[in-house]
Amino acid sequence: MAKGIPRKKWRGEFSRWFDWVLEEAGIYDYGRYPVKGMGIWLPYGFQIRRRVIELIRSVLDSAGHEEVLFPLLIPETLLRKESEHIRGFEGEVYWVTHGGKEPLDIRLALRPTSETSISYMESFWIKSYKQLPKKYYQIVSIFRYETKATRPLIRLREVTTFKEAHTVHDSFEDADRQVAEAIELYKKIFDELGIPYVISRRPEWDKFAGALYTVAFDTVMPDGRTLQIGTVHHLGQNFTVPFEIRIQLRDETLDYAWQTSYGLSDRVVATLIAIHGDDRGAVIPPNVAPIQVVIVPIPAGSEEDRRLVNEYVEKVAKTLREAGIRIHVDDRDDVRPGRKFYEWEARGVPLRIEIGPREARSNKVMVARRDTFEKIELGLEGLPEKLRELMEDVRKNLRERAWNWLRTRVKRVESIEEAKRILEEERGIVELPWCGREECGLKLEELVDAGVLGSPLERPDWVKGKRCPVCGRPSVTSIRLAKKY
Repeated sequence: MAKGIPRKKWRGEFSRWFDWVLEEAGIYDYGRYPVKGMGIWLPYGFQIRRRVIELIRSVLDSAGHEEVLFPLLIPETLLRKESEHIRGFEGEVYWVTHGGKEPLDIRLALRPTSETSISYMESFWIKSYKQLPKKYYQIVSIFRYETKATRPLIRLREVTTFKEAHTVHDSFEDADRQVAEAIELYKKIFDELGIPYVISRRPEWDKFAGALYTVAFDTVMPDGRTLQIGTVHHLGQNFTVPFEIRIQLRDETLDYAWQTSYGLSDRVVATLIAIHGDDRGAVIPPNVAPIQVVIVPIPAGSEEDRRLVNEYVEKVAKTLREAGIRIHVDDRDDVRPGRKFYEWEARGVPLRIEIGPREARSNKVMVARRDTFEKIELGLEGLPEKLRELMEDVRKNLRERAWNWLRTRVKRVESIEEAKRILEEERGIVELPWCGREECGLKLEELVDAGVLGSPLERPDWVKGKRCPVCGRPSVTSIRLAKKY
């Protein structure tokens, strides 16, 4: 069983708790910049973000993706090339209409996403099946005029950490295979961060604008609402036809290429903080923590003891730095140890080392775990290896704790009344048998007063023999509903 402390799940207080953590830990400044829906990454938060991005890059690069960087501005003519796509985004686009005092000949959109601009350039670059599959990605800012209540890192008008991958293929089947690969890549990223998820195929009425189908990753936040944290889209030929991406196939005929796209955003960092955090603040997994170990000297009474402690702290710090462990020595003289503990716990540093005269004389250290608050005495010999083992145990515990939380928040029910009761009283996710018909799915949204996440990628065994609670027809799958962000 995962180790941990009892935690309030902040159901009524989550937003306030989340704002407090972002401020107290120095992660993100939100609400004071004079443009709604935009915030500032602070130095500590930027380092968390940087390490999350490094993880994403590593996973994508290892699977043959190539990083690119496209312009921020997209001409309106490109954005309108795929009609379903622009209909899906038109209400959210920021438009640039002037250059200085001069009106522009054509409006320019601040990138809401890049399917159109990337497809346009691919029409020049890609001519033959021999070049395929081609996998591009970029990590950039996107802009969407979000009309709902904005929330830091969760619902923004400038998304500053948008990872969008775009791939090109010579057949529907190969693009389908790429969707499956993208799902596995996202599972690897979220598993490394200890973020639990459910994977659903979005219903037709809620897929990405311009996609044949969409697969989404969702998680349950501490207040019981679900947050979409990643999406994968099979685009078919919906963009390659209007953008004339024609390729020579193996049999020397010409056809339009097939595409996929998939995205992650700042929400990855938001869920990292929200899912693992507790009443004392953030708890950052060691693999992405800017500081893995903080060393706090404990004040000594005599001058000799102070000198002994300081020299030993320097020795321990040097040993850990040389071993490649990210450390910080909090040697502030004007701050008491208790206050230092509070501050570093709020920032979520995985391990804290306390060193006083007793530790200095015995060549030992006292180590406190941020996830369980357990204290362990360790000797200096082999300390880096012991700390690495501890950090790996912290990472595994955070992941197991988070998955345990998610599992308790997914309920299978057969009646509309029970689904509605659970979402009103407990929130989380409810699964109902479903006939697969759109009218019944939309009716369930209305009757349960919740949003549809979608259906499992494969028909679940538990719905066999069950009936749709709306129409009474035999179920062909299940449908997931939740109160969503």
